[in-house]
Amino acid sequence: MSATAATSRTRRRRAPALDVVVAGGGMAGATAALALAHEGFTVAIIESREPRPWQAKDEVDLRVVALAPSSARLLDTLGVWSTIRDARVGPYRHMHVWDAGSGGTLDFDACGLQRGTLGWIVENRLVQHTLWQALAPAGVRCLCPAQVEDFTADDGGVRVDLADGSSLEASLLVAADGAASPLRVRAGIGTTGRDYAQRGVVAHVRTQRPHGNTAWQRFLPTGPIALLPLADGRCSIVWTLPETQAEAMLALSDTAFCEAVGVATDFRLGLVSETSSRGAFPLRLQLAERYMSDRMVLLGDAAHVVHPLAGQGVNLGLRDVAELRDTLVAAREGGRDIGIGTVLRRYARRRRSADTLDARVFDAIEHVFMGKSAAFAPWRGLGMRILDHTDGAKRLFARHAAGI
Repeated sequence: MSATAATSRTRRRRAPALDVVVAGGGMAGATAALALAHEGFTVAIIESREPRPWQAKDEVDLRVVALAPSSARLLDTLGVWSTIRDARVGPYRHMHVWDAGSGGTLDFDACGLQRGTLGWIVENRLVQHTLWQALAPAGVRCLCPAQVEDFTADDGGVRVDLADGSSLEASLLVAADGAASPLRVRAGIGTTGRDYAQRGVVAHVRTQRPHGNTAWQRFLPTGPIALLPLADGRCSIVWTLPETQAEAMLALSDTAFCEAVGVATDFRLGLVSETSSRGAFPLRLQLAERYMSDRMVLLGDAAHVVHPLAGQGVNLGLRDVAELRDTLVAAREGGRDIGIGTVLRRYARRRRSADTLDARVFDAIEHVFMGKSAAFAPWRGLGMRILDHTDGAKRLFARHAAGI
């Protein structure tokens, strides 16, 4: 036997130094690292740049998320939700949806779910900053700035090579490195989906009437516009528009933009008096063809990207985290290697099935409400009225969105 082969076999027999390496320190990756560390796993997280600190004196971040109760519960078990909640969040207890083409409406209320709130509008940066502050105290080894160069897996574990020439050995690699996911590409995992040829225009606006802790969403032929309640009394808007119209909207003066938002929302909250700076991001549907490879799983945007009309993208990622945590804990309790295929397939099968169903439903809603045929509008309105008056179906829809 050659010395090289003997060394290789010795390395494969030796237990990896870490249980899990998480590549990517966004919300999903940081939550995964923290959740697994809380369960007693040895974890390292790799991120190319440290998140910007959040400070209360800063302007509200343009990128916000609608956190569902299931996400808040997960963050609460990790000891970070109270910090986020007490800093700056906008709870919403009602949701009003209406269709410009048909006049159909839908109303959801937290009381119908016997809850105090349907969800919370929270700044991306606040969540990520709070998570990162909790990582080191929980025992997570933070490598930042650092970048994964390559990885190789065998029966004994996975070796993760970094750009600086160093390497880590673990039982499992979690790829939470974003929608473009270099790790997914290196693993040879393809994606399916489509480009919506749309952009989500975002800004914070002040309206004449208070938002009433309500999330407002109007479907227009060009795409939905949402008014989401912020803690400071303003509304965060997410306005889906074809790319050329989005560019034109970004170029408007503040006065003209405020008027356009008022018209698009049918002045439901009165005149729009001021706006923050604006931004836009491209929209697409993307699903990984599989969620696992040898000793590697995909999580968050690396696994799925969905239309923002239902505000569920981050919540799906955090549900990935909860499923992965439960899967690995069960494997460890059963005395199994947490990185073997039989363990990872359970996570991959369950989450890809659930994520695919949600993504296709959001895609179907986008198709229905973007329909250009005026003849179809009355049927949309009829469907919305039926759903609005069918308590069981509406409650089921709301409970699923809330992760209950």
